[in-house]
Amino acid sequence: MGTHEYEDDPRNETVLISVNGKILPRSEAMVSVFDAGFLLGDGVWESFRLHEGKLVFIEEHMDRLFRGASEISLDPGKSRNQILDEIDKVISVNQMHDQVHLRLIISRGLKPTPYQAPWVISSPPTIVIIPEYKEANPMRAVEGISLVSVEVRRSGPEIQDPRINSLSKHNCIAACIEAAEKGGDEGLMMDPNGFVSTCNSTHFFMVKGGEVWTSSGEYCLEGITRGKVLELCESNGIPFSEGDFTFEDVNSAEEAFVTGTFAGLTPVVSFDGSPVGDGKRGPMCEQLQNLYQDLVRG
Repeated sequence: MGTHEYEDDPRNETVLISVNGKILPRSEAMVSVFDAGFLLGDGVWESFRLHEGKLVFIEEHMDRLFRGASEISLDPGKSRNQILDEIDKVISVNQMHDQVHLRLIISRGLKPTPYQAPWVISSPPTIVIIPEYKEANPMRAVEGISLVSVEVRRSGPEIQDPRINSLSKHNCIAACIEAAEKGGDEGLMMDPNGFVSTCNSTHFFMVKGGEVWTSSGEYCLEGITRGKVLELCESNGIPFSEGDFTFEDVNSAEEAFVTGTFAGLTPVVSFDGSPVGDGKRGPMCEQLQNLYQDLVRG
C-alpha cells in the first residue's frame, strides 16, 4: 500500500459518519445510486488529519475544496463555516482526538435520471464526512518506498484539470495499476510534455547537488503538504527549485521522497529497480521530516 499503509483499527467498525448532516453508523451510511458522484464522478473531495485535537492545515484544505468546487461550477450549498461545523460535529459525536484521518466528499447531488448535464439535478449537493482512526505505518518514514516510471501521463487542463481534487480519479487509478504490475509501490507520472509531474497518489521531490527539486506544479494537484515543504525549504535556507526535469534526472538523484496528507514525507529508496542514492533515507529527507513534524505539532 506504499505511503497509505496502515493497520486496521477495530474502532472504525462502529465509527459514525455524516451524510448530509445526518449522523449514521458506518454500516448505514449510504448514498443513492442516482447520486452524481456515483454515476459520473462529479464532485470534489478533501482529506485531512486530526492531530491532538487540531485539524491540521484545515484552512488550506478548505481553500482548495472551494477553489475546486468553483472550477467545476459546483455550489456546495453550504458556507465554509457551516461545513467546518459539520466536521466538528462528526468529530465530537465520535469523541475523537488524535490519529484520525477524515475524508470530505461533495458531489453535485441526485440526478433524476443517469445523465451527464450538470444542470439536470434534483437535489442539493451531497456532503459526506468519513472520519477514521488511521495511523500511517511509522516504518515507511524510515524504510521508504519504491517508485517505478509509468506510461500513463497527467493531462493538461484542456482534458481534465489535474490541479483539482476531483472525484473522477481514473487517471491516477490507471497509473496505480500500471505501477503495481511493474512491482512498484507507486508510479511516477510524466506531464503531457514528457517531464516529471507527480506520483499517482503523492507528490515527488528529489535532491541533486544539495538542492531540492520538484515539478513545476502545473500538472499536479495543488498539494498542501507539497506547499508546506517548499515553505520549510525557504524559511530554513534550503535551496530548492520548481521546474522541468526528466526520468534520467531521477536516475542520478542523490535522494528522493514523496509527500502527502496521510503520511507526510516518505523517502524513496529505489526507482525502476535501481537504488536512489545510497538506497536508504537521505539526510535532506530526514531533516525535512523533522521540520514538518515540528510544523504539525506547532
